[in-house]
Amino acid sequence: MEWEVVIGLEIHAQLATKSKIFSGASTAYGAIPNTQACAVDLGLPGVLPVLNQEAVRLAIKFGLAIDAELTERSIFARKNYFYPDSPKGYQISQFELPVVGKGQLSIELEDGTEKIIGITRAHLEEDAGKSMHEDFQGQTGVDLNRAGTPLLEIVSEPDMRSAKEAVAYMKKIHSLVRHIDMCDGNMQEGSFRCDANVSVRPMGQEELGTRTELKNINSFRNVERAINIEIERQIELIEDGGEVVQETRLYDADNNETRSMRSKEEANDYRYFPDPDLLPLVLDKAMIEEVRATLPELPKAKKDRFAADMGLSNYDASVLTSSRELADFYEQVLAKTDSKDPKLCANWIITTLLGALNKASLEIEQSPISAEQLGGLLIRISDNTISGKIARQIFKALWNEEGKDADSIIEDKGLKQVTDTVAIEALIDEVIANNAAQVEQYRSGKEQVFGFFVGQVMKASKGKANPAQVNEMLTAKLSS
Repeated sequence: MEWEVVIGLEIHAQLATKSKIFSGASTAYGAIPNTQACAVDLGLPGVLPVLNQEAVRLAIKFGLAIDAELTERSIFARKNYFYPDSPKGYQISQFELPVVGKGQLSIELEDGTEKIIGITRAHLEEDAGKSMHEDFQGQTGVDLNRAGTPLLEIVSEPDMRSAKEAVAYMKKIHSLVRHIDMCDGNMQEGSFRCDANVSVRPMGQEELGTRTELKNINSFRNVERAINIEIERQIELIEDGGEVVQETRLYDADNNETRSMRSKEEANDYRYFPDPDLLPLVLDKAMIEEVRATLPELPKAKKDRFAADMGLSNYDASVLTSSRELADFYEQVLAKTDSKDPKLCANWIITTLLGALNKASLEIEQSPISAEQLGGLLIRISDNTISGKIARQIFKALWNEEGKDADSIIEDKGLKQVTDTVAIEALIDEVIANNAAQVEQYRSGKEQVFGFFVGQVMKASKGKANPAQVNEMLTAKLSS
């Protein structure tokens, strides 16, 4: 039987506020356990939550970025459950009336086409604490520093049909929330994590299959692996005559398997009801327009501009707008080179710089070569001061010699390209005179020998001769 996979993601993005969503306690990462949980976060008697306005503004910002419906009057609710890392016995969240309603986001598939993924809602809520198992033999510790940290939970429609599509969507959300300065996206610190709802159904069937929820996955690689292994498990289970049970499962990355955590609760199990301590959240148009004015150019608009104004391919424009930092770096390089050759700038960033950064496990903001340094190098390629081959030598020097620029390296190492036609002609004449047999082969129709002559001239010039001039002058000499 042929099966169809149905996937929806619930992404939890920690909002970039200095204090928690209902208290003034700090959200800074890395503090000593249980030093940043105040009386409000713990729900002690007599305290009242006060909504953080900046968290609301960031939620609105996200809603505008995905062209979503904004709910003018949303409600906070109590989601009741008992767990050691939930000190109040409930979580303040939004249920029936979230602040952000329906929106959408487009993702690029492997074949270059685009697919629209619907976003059901995005709602504000507080985070729970963290259960700690590693450092307590036979026991569990609880760190409540995260309790009350502001989250925006972004819930997609079940529109994804493969693990790769799910990862593409997750990456797009990750890029967007960082682009609009809503969330730092740090997965290692738990600022951006994902729950994946996965089900399978016979191809062509309208009714959805029973879904399982994979909880708290915090890397793109693990999202793909977890979904794929869960798909395999469900299909194998059904084909062996079993039934998929609706439940929450954990992904074990070490063993590449999912295992049952608890039966999946329905909404009524949480006994949602409006939080009596919080008034409805009312958005006025003035506040929405004020937030709209702070939106930067969004990735989609930037990508379209790079393609239209810079003449870049769809692939190049997509790569360069995959993060705000990378797009900014590209534009800084363009500014340094006066935008004379946008394609050359794109090629060097995508192929050479990103290749080196990936090899060194560095992000673009950690690049040893600044945008100004790279721009200076590309200027010297464009004006024929150096060849592409010499440029790669200079790139390595820039990577290793902090603070230097291309011009000083060219000067110090004597790497200036030879463009003097008289000098190049003398080298060509010498190579032709010393290789009579190869000349005869070329003139008898063996044109592949031409590369031999180019290599000999470049070797004689120590790589400094202008390759275009060498090719042109060699062609003329060998044809005469």
